[in-house]
Amino acid sequence: MTQTRFDRSLLFDSSPPAATVVHDVGLLLLRLVVGLTMAGHGTMKLFGWFGGPGLTATGKGFTMAGYPAGDAMAVIAGLSETLGGLGLALGLLTPLAGAALTGVFINILDVRGLDAYFPPKGVELEVVLFASVVALTLTGPGRYAADHYLPVLRESRPRYSLLALLVGAVVGFIVLLIRD
Repeated sequence: MTQTRFDRSLLFDSSPPAATVVHDVGLLLLRLVVGLTMAGHGTMKLFGWFGGPGLTATGKGFTMAGYPAGDAMAVIAGLSETLGGLGLALGLLTPLAGAALTGVFINILDVRGLDAYFPPKGVELEVVLFASVVALTLTGPGRYAADHYLPVLRESRPRYSLLALLVGAVVGFIVLLIRD
């Protein structure tokens, strides 16, 4: 029996994997749908667009959910969703966008609870969106993205992606700690 050894270069190799046009179009489609969905949710919180509650009502919701300074938390969440979503959609600073959205989703899942996966009180949509954000952060945005033109991100994607997800998770959990 032969034992295979884990090759670290698979995780930290700076050369981009061979990609096809179909692969990049698939990533573009996923980035646009997930990113614009998140940006839309953020603008609902910040500006009341798309029938959203706006900043005042969102701040009250954060206070009722046990967060201190509900209005400030509403601004932070709204900006994280809007800017993280737009960054994801454009493929601009994708690891940073993934970090912002990771922190948001950790808090969303905690507030919503994990008692049920499917409707009416389930979190299946949040889990699918969160998994999509993590997958896009890890795989990168593809060639049809602003990051493709930023050499520092193109050359060290795995390191930046893992670090960004870790930072987003740590910040998300720190925010949970200040919640009543």
